Amino acid sequence: MGPTAAGKTDVAFALAARADVALISVDSAMVYRGMDIGTAKPDAATLARHPHALIDVRDPAEPFSAADFVAGADAAVTAALGRGQLPVLVGGTMLYFKAFRDGLSALPSASAETRATLAERAALVGWPALHAELAKVDATAAQRIHPNDPQRIQRALEVFETTGRPLSEWQRQAGVPARERLGLELVEAAIDVPREHLAQRIEERFDAMLGRGFVDEVRRLRALPGVHAAQPSMRAVGYRQLWRHLAGEWALPAARAAAIGATRQLAKRQRTWLNSWAGLVALEGSTAAMAERALDLVESRAAG
Repeated sequence: MGPTAAGKTDVAFALAARADVALISVDSAMVYRGMDIGTAKPDAATLARHPHALIDVRDPAEPFSAADFVAGADAAVTAALGRGQLPVLVGGTMLYFKAFRDGLSALPSASAETRATLAERAALVGWPALHAELAKVDATAAQRIHPNDPQRIQRALEVFETTGRPLSEWQRQAGVPARERLGLELVEAAIDVPREHLAQRIEERFDAMLGRGFVDEVRRLRALPGVHAAQPSMRAVGYRQLWRHLAGEWALPAARAAAIGATRQLAKRQRTWLNSWAGLVALEGSTAAMAERALDLVESRAAG
């Protein structure tokens, strides 16, 4: 694990050079096809050398949930163990890590009819109005969900309308942790980068993305059928700021500043998650040193 721009992918490749590993991406934006530059996704040649599970598994107009991630990660881990490989989950989406480690409560199945009805209502009154409705029946869920997050508002109202029970009540039911689901021990480690160095890396990386054609990438995504600004894919950091630039709301320098600021805020939230993560081992030093330390942790845990 680690905050954005900390160098997680480099450590993963260093691990792959030292052991027979199966890399599994833990990134809520890399799951989308066509979102390459702004996610810092490894290029096609690199992915051919170092395949990752759960990269490029959805179109940008399609949803991808924490439950989808857990199901995909469980399958990838099981397949890796069957091949005699060491599964390595690498990324920065802390909610996905937590869902994988702790499991998710069993939620009711989706109702296409209810979702369609909610979408029709939202088209008439707007998602903030439906968020206000949600606050009346499930204040806990409404507090966690942004008024402009249609996917999560829709799901929370769908669960309430189809079951009569708030989503937050369903979520309080304990999930099955990875230790029990998969019968394995987890070694959890995070890259530690000084805050000031990370801030500089974030700015340099975003400028490099702009130089590689990030604006054109967002322009192509905007032209895809079914892709709009409120979707989870287009709310990813960097994408939502450049979307507003292309919509004529911001000049490029303003969008750049907003994206860099949002990325730094993301890194801060990721650090908060990591600081509260019990049993987490910090990886420090060079990329090679961090990879060696990670493998030492696995070997000592296996021997212990």
